Amino acid sequence: MSDVLEVLNVSKRYGTGAEALTVLDQVAFTVAAGASAAVIGPSGSGKSTLLGLLAGLDAPSTGSICIEGRDLAAMKPGDLAAFRGRRLGFVFQSFRLLPGLSAEENVRVPLELAGVADAKTAAREWLARVGLEARTKHRPAQLSGGEQQRVALARALAPRPALIFADEPTGNLDSRTGAAMADLLFTGVKDLGATLVVVTHDRALAERAGRIIALRDGRVESDDVIDPAPR
Repeated sequence: MSDVLEVLNVSKRYGTGAEALTVLDQVAFTVAAGASAAVIGPSGSGKSTLLGLLAGLDAPSTGSICIEGRDLAAMKPGDLAAFRGRRLGFVFQSFRLLPGLSAEENVRVPLELAGVADAKTAAREWLARVGLEARTKHRPAQLSGGEQQRVALARALAPRPALIFADEPTGNLDSRTGAAMADLLFTGVKDLGATLVVVTHDRALAERAGRIIALRDGRVESDDVIDPAPR
């Protein structure tokens, strides 16, 4: 099984000299195709910085991040943006839906950008898969938090990415809604045969991944494979 994600001795520093702040220090791990991994750690451990680097939103000070064998920092901005749109999916704690668009339109936009022929039909099919076939014309303000997160999940999965990043995907949801969202997330990723990296404070969610990478003070404190919780 090949590695989809390779994080090779990545460090991230801000500033220079005596004033330099090291946020990540020699972080290294790989994630195989079709696997799921959770990144956990206390506030200030470097989780958000790491996620930004993995997503190609920033470049490491040293080391490299490769996705499907491509070094993100070596790619031209336009190529990187196109690669992210085709091969990466994102689910955020704050949903990040476009408020002026309906649920269907929020899912349809990335499909159109990816060149999917019948994006409208595909968007409706994905909304049906997350149980929102009756809410396709509703705008985010007309949806509950759980419904908004389901739209965000459908938007992330619809282009059939190879690698999905989920940033605290249940953080703004109550426990019952969060558990239902986790079911949809892991089921959707499994059905696609995609790779998942989830950043979370939620230990129960992390354990569902079957592998937990713990950060502390910018370093990998532990990297444990466990028996995943039932899905």
